[in-house]
Amino acid sequence: MDKKDTYKTITKPSTEVLFKDKNSKFFGYAFPVKNEEEVKECLEDLKKQDHAARHWCYAYQISTFENQIQFRANDDGEPNNSAGMPIYGQIQSFEVTNILIVVVRYFGGVKLGVSGLIHAYKTAAQMALEASKIVTKTINKHFEIHFDYKNMNKVMRVIKEQNLKVINQTLELDCKIEISVRLKNAQKVQDSFQSIFEVTIKELGY
Repeated sequence: MDKKDTYKTITKPSTEVLFKDKNSKFFGYAFPVKNEEEVKECLEDLKKQDHAARHWCYAYQISTFENQIQFRANDDGEPNNSAGMPIYGQIQSFEVTNILIVVVRYFGGVKLGVSGLIHAYKTAAQMALEASKIVTKTINKHFEIHFDYKNMNKVMRVIKEQNLKVINQTLELDCKIEISVRLKNAQKVQDSFQSIFEVTIKELGY
């Protein structure tokens, strides 16, 4: 069976959304992220922007595409599983990855109870996703091809025939070219280069 080689994500932050319940305000935001460092930066920026808020609850999911998914849900002081997991549930429901959703709460003086909190955080997360442009992207594998200058034509012929995307190239006496290949075509492309005498190809990951 072919491995799935597409995924859904967002390419730019959502607009700010607002859900209100009993004077509490829940501001929802969605951000595209590729690693935990970017998650940290987004949270720091929001804490500066919304410094008077009471809670900054969030969930994120990051995929390395090697069948590994990193995710985290954080209640940030709200009762256990009343904020982070309802937010993460919306990430799963919309089937998106490489995404961070933060819901910032300004407390309105009236307690909502656990079921009220779950509903509020879930709704604000859903609204943030609905306010985002969700796109489908292909999962691409990167390879580096090494060869002598004399074999340039052979390598370029394969790149042209298979319509491969060149990311970087150094064309001197010792040449190397980095290419990006859609996952479903990766094995075929690797085999094509391995069959050329005096040309080596190595995987660089995703």
